Amino acid sequence: MGDKTGTRVFKKSSPNCKVTVYLGKRDFVDHLDHVDPVDGVILVDPEYLKDRKVFVTLTCAFRYGREDLDVLGLSFRKDLHISTFQAFPPPPEQRKPLSRLQERLLKKLGQHAHPFYFTIPQNLPCSVTLQPGPEDTGKACGVDFEIRAFCTKSVEEKIHKRNSVRLVIRKVQYAPEKTGPQPMVETTRSFLMSDRSLHLEASLDKELYYHGEPISVNVHVTNNSTKTVKKIKISVRQYADICLFSTAQYKCPVAQIEADDQVSSSSTFCQVYTLTPTLSCNREKRGLALDGKLKHEDTNLASSTIVKDVSNKEVLGILVSYRVKVKLVVSRGGDVSVELPFVLMHPKPLELPSSRPESVVPEPDVPIDTNLIEFETNNYSQDDDFVFEDFARLRLKGIKDDDDHFC
Repeated sequence: MGDKTGTRVFKKSSPNCKVTVYLGKRDFVDHLDHVDPVDGVILVDPEYLKDRKVFVTLTCAFRYGREDLDVLGLSFRKDLHISTFQAFPPPPEQRKPLSRLQERLLKKLGQHAHPFYFTIPQNLPCSVTLQPGPEDTGKACGVDFEIRAFCTKSVEEKIHKRNSVRLVIRKVQYAPEKTGPQPMVETTRSFLMSDRSLHLEASLDKELYYHGEPISVNVHVTNNSTKTVKKIKISVRQYADICLFSTAQYKCPVAQIEADDQVSSSSTFCQVYTLTPTLSCNREKRGLALDGKLKHEDTNLASSTIVKDVSNKEVLGILVSYRVKVKLVVSRGGDVSVELPFVLMHPKPLELPSSRPESVVPEPDVPIDTNLIEFETNNYSQDDDFVFEDFARLRLKGIKDDDDHFC
């Protein structure tokens, strides 16, 4: 059995263990022309179900204020999309062909398991979290997607935590196969009382970079003016467009170099500078956009957002982009600067992991997390190859149980 590979299935049960949700994956890819469908299975205890119906909802929400500020009926949260699926009894118009995973799960789980299916609209943003400050508590600001399954007589009925399942999923994008042209920009600056100019040319070695990859910036200066360039500043900046009630843009440097290279009058200068933007060097910056994550996972700087139709005014949420800024600090004022846009993303996985993952053993000095994934090692039988992974709730003394949410 140790050599047997299996299909990974994510599983989470309600606190009363009457409702269980099964999903084949948590990351759903936006391919620009379509988004991976969300298809799963919900298992309900028939004695608990009785005359109730089984519902599953998909919600995309944007939290734009701290959770502890939600008082007097006010909430700093906007639901960008809500979709409801009645899994049992299934309405005739909602019947869809089963996926291969759903067929296998239904065969294994029996007649009390019911499939559900969602299509994520293309105009919804990707999962993004805004880095909280040291004093912030509760759920972090950002965009997240959540699956919620419950049993009620009607969808309007109040839902209780003990008999419902809440499971966070992520909408992600991967680096495109075809990249754009090599970024290059130049500018010429003329100064007062001088008939000669200062010329700056900057370029990157490519347009697309993967997270953790160094960025090479080629700077070429031709100084025909009477001024002296005292130093050169290179920075990588993250731009986050917050599209909600109105559009606002926030920028934050995530990597920077300040070189004391001088370019005197009537001379030229050429140099390549290397910067590597990483989250590890920016963990203290409140409001920095990060890729959506689960509590037991670390994450990285938010990936660039690729929008199929830039002019689409219905796009809401957080749109992330990056630029390299090159600035020449000139004596007696008149600084010269240019910006180079580039794309920062994860490469598309070659294949989805299908083999059984190794058990994760926490280091002795790492504090125990309340949302660790546990592997069910005795779920193998002769007629299937599933590997179930629980979103475990380890009830530790003095630690309140919480739902799986983005940090």
